[in-house]
Amino acid sequence: MKKFTVNTTIMGKVTDIAEEQGKFSIKCRSGDEFQVAVGRETRFQFLQNLDGVNRDRVPTPENFHQSSPADSVRKYIQSDSLVVLQGVYIENNGNCQYNARIISLLNSYKGQGEYLFEQTHWWLTQIARLADSWLGNLFPNKQTYEIDDFALYRTNLNIIGLPTDDDIQECATLSRLIYGLSSAYLLTGGERYLSAARAGVQYQRETFRTLTSDGKHCFWAFGKRKTKYSYELYLRSLNEDDRDTIPLYEQIYALAGLAQYYRITLDWEVLDDIKRTVRVFNDFFADPESEYGKHAYGDYFSHLDYVTLNWDSPALGDNQARKNWNSIGDHIPAYLINVILALEPLPLTDHGYEEIGKFLDTCKKILKTTSTIIVDRFPDPDPNVPFVNERFLRDWKPDHNWRWQQNRAVVGHNLKIAWNLTRVANYHYSLAAQSAVDNAQEAEESQRLADKLMKLADNLGMKMAEIGVDLFRGGIFDTLERNPQNGTPLEFPWFNTKDFWQQEQSLLAYLILHGCSNENHDQKQEYLRLARETAAFWNLFFLDQDNKGIFFRVSESGDAITSGQYAQKGGHAISGYHAFELNYLAHIYISSYVTKEPFCLYFKPNLDCRQRSINVLPDFVRPNTLEISRVSIDGSDRTSIDPDNFQIELGEKEFQLGSEAEIIVEFTPKT
Repeated sequence: MKKFTVNTTIMGKVTDIAEEQGKFSIKCRSGDEFQVAVGRETRFQFLQNLDGVNRDRVPTPENFHQSSPADSVRKYIQSDSLVVLQGVYIENNGNCQYNARIISLLNSYKGQGEYLFEQTHWWLTQIARLADSWLGNLFPNKQTYEIDDFALYRTNLNIIGLPTDDDIQECATLSRLIYGLSSAYLLTGGERYLSAARAGVQYQRETFRTLTSDGKHCFWAFGKRKTKYSYELYLRSLNEDDRDTIPLYEQIYALAGLAQYYRITLDWEVLDDIKRTVRVFNDFFADPESEYGKHAYGDYFSHLDYVTLNWDSPALGDNQARKNWNSIGDHIPAYLINVILALEPLPLTDHGYEEIGKFLDTCKKILKTTSTIIVDRFPDPDPNVPFVNERFLRDWKPDHNWRWQQNRAVVGHNLKIAWNLTRVANYHYSLAAQSAVDNAQEAEESQRLADKLMKLADNLGMKMAEIGVDLFRGGIFDTLERNPQNGTPLEFPWFNTKDFWQQEQSLLAYLILHGCSNENHDQKQEYLRLARETAAFWNLFFLDQDNKGIFFRVSESGDAITSGQYAQKGGHAISGYHAFELNYLAHIYISSYVTKEPFCLYFKPNLDCRQRSINVLPDFVRPNTLEISRVSIDGSDRTSIDPDNFQIELGEKEFQLGSEAEIIVEFTPKT
């Protein structure tokens, strides 16, 4: 090449340092090494959170000259540290050079190993600023919220958070925002977030809930749009992939906010709507001839005809009698895990104890069936294909002809499977430990299923590290051809872009795999390196510092794409969910598996919750991972607690003051 130049990002660890020349070398994940030249205009910056704080605390050496490349290298660059570079790569007649213009450092002190995104307050700060931004955009100048405020809710917000011309209110995106606000309360105890979540739940239930005539089933309308004098409610989806159908994934995500909110408040009316909706899944979407057994709750079709409520209607077109990743796998993270965490062990209550037990059994069956289907049906039988199949005919034959998907893999779905199968494996390992004494057969079955789930989770985690991770710049690619025809391992149907939600799935996958994988120590450490590189890419390139939001899509080098449909802070595919979920679980996973630092969660049961206990386990974890080190109720610490009992009894005094009691639970990781 002659005089070839390209502006690109490079991520890697520092190897050789030549201070006098103002140069150093880095080694990328690919194994390639680049010599980096620092110039007079090179800027050194430190990872910044949404609070805008400058975290540069590196001492200035003696005789330091700001404009000297040699002095800058001497001050900021240390061997074996992970750095992210933005600059110009130049190649001319075989001579290569990389001129760094922005060098991003990931810790505050030279010589200190702690990454900024592993500090105890990093994700707490991020979730709070995101929640403040969403509430400020939607409801300016308010600190408390009522149901009527959410009449102003808008799904579509432009890049600076202002309403667009489309005033649609989508139920699933509202539910996702409620999930985010509830998660913000769980991590920070901010009353403002709980007030908004409560009002949002009331608005969702009053506006979008559609009950059958017998009151046993709850369908959620797709959305509501204001007309000149009234409004129009849409039961059928208006999303292009699902137009004029009832897609299961929208019904699933209508529960995401309700389930997270229920964990905090134990609101029995919310639980009742969750039960009605799950009954819809089982009575309308389930395959009646499933090979996974009679009443195999978990083997679901993806769409219903909104007129006949039938999954086999010709009106569904290419969504007729189809199953896909969303109809099977999305149950697990959207609501199942949180519902099971809230109900197991069964709450102490005099109201509907037996009914709650039956519902818990149903949820556990869905969890087991969906995860088993993923392990049995999703992996490709061709060992040369590293990706799962994502769309299926009724008999589980892969469908490689559906619209945009064709024979293509979404990298984030593969990592979402790795993340969630690890969580479900943790649950079954816990069941095996509990059953070991009383029922050896049940213990063995749980252990066997857990091992099976972990095997696929590890397999996908390692394969995506080879094919889905950008080996030079960091971050996770979007969509790839499952069978490349271009003579290389990588073939992009469109561009090599990176989407925000896929970075979330990968970071959570690699964090939990680091903590829970059955692989050897070296592989677990490799997962940690992958998690740190993904966290660096997320915090550097997906945080919209100007508008305190999240960019939907960035280029391969991390440049935000803000044109067309991606010039949004809120929309059908981006709402207050994935980023909040990342903040919430990254904080828990990093505390539990990386830094082993204590952390707190906040709860506030309703006065009329009908329960005298609350379950507080943060996520599905293996036995001997966490213990409770403190329980504080309305500012008073309980003097006697069982560190291994994650069900906290609520006495009458917690409900005598006429207001909800704030419960703070401190968890300490076991070493």
